[in-house]
Parts: sequence; C-alpha cells; structure tokens
Amino acid sequence: MLAVHQEQKYKRHRPETTLLYQLVERYYPEFTANLAEQGKYLPKYVEREFDDFLRCGRLEHGFMRVVCGDCKHEKLVTFSCKRRGFCPSCGARRMAESAALLVDDVLHGYPIRQWVLSLPIPLRLLLARYPTELSKVMSIIHRAISTHIVGCAGFSNKQAKTGAVTLIQRFGSALNLNIHFHMLFLEGAISENPWGGTTFTRIKAPSHDDMVTLVHTISHRIARYLEKAGLVVRDMDNTYLNLPIDDEDSLLQLQGASVSYRIALGPQQGQKVFTLQTLPASSDGEYGQLANTSGFSLHAGVFANALEPDKLERLCRYISRPAISEQRLSMTQHGQVRYELKTPYRDGTTHVFFSPIDFIGKLAALIPPPRLNLTRFFGVFAPNSNLRAQVTASQRLLHSERENSPKRVNKEHSQSDKPYHARSMSWLAGTAQRLRRVFNIDITECEKCQRHNVRIIACISDVFVINKILTHLDKYYPVTAQANLLPPLRAPPEFETTQQNFSWGA
Repeated sequence: MLAVHQEQKYKRHRPETTLLYQLVERYYPEFTANLAEQGKYLPKYVEREFDDFLRCGRLEHGFMRVVCGDCKHEKLVTFSCKRRGFCPSCGARRMAESAALLVDDVLHGYPIRQWVLSLPIPLRLLLARYPTELSKVMSIIHRAISTHIVGCAGFSNKQAKTGAVTLIQRFGSALNLNIHFHMLFLEGAISENPWGGTTFTRIKAPSHDDMVTLVHTISHRIARYLEKAGLVVRDMDNTYLNLPIDDEDSLLQLQGASVSYRIALGPQQGQKVFTLQTLPASSDGEYGQLANTSGFSLHAGVFANALEPDKLERLCRYISRPAISEQRLSMTQHGQVRYELKTPYRDGTTHVFFSPIDFIGKLAALIPPPRLNLTRFFGVFAPNSNLRAQVTASQRLLHSERENSPKRVNKEHSQSDKPYHARSMSWLAGTAQRLRRVFNIDITECEKCQRHNVRIIACISDVFVINKILTHLDKYYPVTAQANLLPPLRAPPEFETTQQNFSWGA
C-alpha cells in the first residue's frame, strides 16, 4: 500500500523557546559588561546583530495580520531580523533563496563541480581583519582554476571561458572562525561560435596530480600578493603576519581566539577549547581530488551532473547553510554549552564545550562586516560578462520560449524582447514558495477551511496597537509558558568544616 505524502501545517517560529535565544538573552549583557570592564567595546554592527536577533520573530516587536478571505480565520506573522551572522531562521530562509536562485536561474543545465579551498589559520585571521583583501585573493584563486579548466578543454583564455559561483563561508563546524571558499565551477569551457551562439566543451575530472599542481600555484600566488601588499613579512627563517596591535580592538581578540580554537574571555583565557573525543583517530591521507600544502587544502570530489538538479540544489543548500545548527546545540548539567560537530575530526573529536560567556564571543567573531558580499559570480556568470545573457538558465529558458511561442511578435523592439530580470515576488508569495520547496509547507492554505485565499490585511508596528492586540489574544487564547532550557543559576559552594569532609594529606 502506497503512503500518501501530506503537507505539513505552518507553525510560527518561537525563538524565545530555543536554547540559542535564551543563551544570548541571558549572557550577552554580561558579555558586554566584561568587555567594558577591560575598556573594550564591540563594533556597532556587531551590537546591532545581537540586538536585532533578540527582536527577530517576537510578536512584541511587530507583526503582519494574515487572514483567510473565505472563513476569515486570522493569524499573526512576525518580522525577521534579516541578519547574516548567526540567526538560524534568517539563515535558513537565505539558504532556500540562494539555492533556488542558483539552480533555477544560473547553473541549471550544466555539469557542476564543487571546489573547496581552505586557508592556513593565520590567513583566516588576516582576511577576517582585512575583508577588502578577499576580492583580490578570490581573483587569484579563480584565475588559477579557470585557466586549468579552459586548458583541459583545449582552449586558451582568449578563446573560451568558464564560470563559477563562489560562496564565502566564515564558520567551521566547531563555531570557529574559518574563512574558506566553496566554488561551483562549470565542468568545462564555453566558447563563442563564429555563426552565433555558444558551445560548451566538457572536461574530465581533475586528477590528484592536477590538484597538487593547482594548490601549489594558488598558495605561491597568494603569498606573493600578500607580501607585496605588506600584510605578510618574511625573513630568513620565518613568515609572519603584519597585523597592527590595538589593545582596544576587542573584535580582533575574539577573532584571534576563535580562529585558533582558544578561549577568549574568563579565567582560562588563552587556553585551548575543551573537546570530547568519542571516536578513534583516523589516518586518512591525500587521495583523489584532494591536495594539501603549507596549510592550504584544495578539494574537488563533489560533482553534480547536468541531469541531477536535485543533487545540485542539495549542494547549494549545504554551502549556503546557516552558521549554527540549533539541533546540535545543548547544555551540560554543569552549565557548559555543548556543540556537536557536523563531521568528526580526524583525531576523533565529536563535541566542543564553551562557557556561556565564551560562547557569546564565538558568535560575535562569526558576524561579517557590513557591505561584504558573501556570494560572488566569476567568468561567464559575472555581471559584466558578455556571455552572461546566453549561458544563464533563466535566459536560455526565456529564449527557448520566445522561439517556440506560436504568438511570437515579429517586431524589432517588442515587449517580449526586453532583457529578462528576475521577477520580484511579494512577501507572501516568496515565503510560500520557499516553505513549499524546502519544508513541504503551504502557508497560503488556511488551517480551517483548507482554501488558498490567504492575504495580508495589515502591518502592525505601533507599540500601543501591538500591546492592545497581544493583550486581547492572551485574554482569549492564553500563551503557554516558554520552556527554560538553561540550567538554574547556582551560588558558589559553601565550604564548611564538618566531620563528613574529606581530609587531605597524611
């Protein structure tokens, strides 16, 4: 008997009931107070990230009234913070949007290979300190890989080009600051035909020797550029970063501790983060599409064929996922924050532990600075590319519809021949599409009459009106008390001299 797949019902996200929200709400004021005692303060954009996170999804800070046009059933939908740091709900929404955009409008129809480049720990701190250098470093990386791909296709850089979409990830699985690059490259090169149009030439998967050559080329070019820019200094024996020392820069202190897996604040400051090893150590070496040199690691083992859009979308969701997973976050009986790694380390480490104050510091180190674009388009997908309109999936589909349409208008400047732009959707339509695509939830369906006639009737942001509506709803529909996932605060232990105490010494 076949099982019928039913859609789930939409339920409002209640961030105040999550452990992450309760940790930030309780310990963020104490964290800032500890910094103030040392004469240090967080940058304004970091403070704004925490403040907006505490307002995200809360009815007290505004909502929209959504009503069914048939049965008049009404529900409230809260506002989101739309921040890029550590908010899981906004990160999940952005993940769904990015994956849908890349699969439907950009990459669909081509074989795609993921190239992942990890940097040495000092360079992670350097690029976090100087985010403007990311563009130059990424250009070096893209130029090396694209030249290899075009050469394998039998062309030169003047004869053909390839394309890539790069997503910059700033976090590791242990909530550490780990700037690395996930690059979705075309598995081949695109060349222009003399008679018009383009031709795609596919290449073979890179060998291990190719990976070793590429990672050496990339590492040497990046080191040479950073040395020329004065950010890296070499002498006869050592190579070190040329970072300014500023005792008042609290974010640099937090980023340095995060990138090196150390404790940033408290009596154990500077010590290694406590870890738990529950698996035997693994001794896997270099193999296949993986190469390492001087702290650089290049991997290209994940591939999605042109006829595998579902696999490509899963890959796009993975590389654009939020920084923190609430499912892997928990508390110990002793009040420590326990975070489970997504993939165990080679030494068998499966969990990391933080004090609540140090956990807040780890979140602060992950917040990207404003106006830093974390998604970049290169090659034929670049905004200034002459081939972008011919190779992107949305443009190819539009061109095919024009050619096959029986009602095509034969005018030189007809309305249908205008350049295609992604249609902006209303909030309700966009949210409904994302929820249906990712979680199989239809927000446009009324819970009572199961009809699709739900619309927005008001946007409430006035404090007086908000309190009046919430007071009315609480009177007739009492809200259950939120679950407290934090252990109760405990006073220091009292040491009393009794006959039951143990005596130390002989």
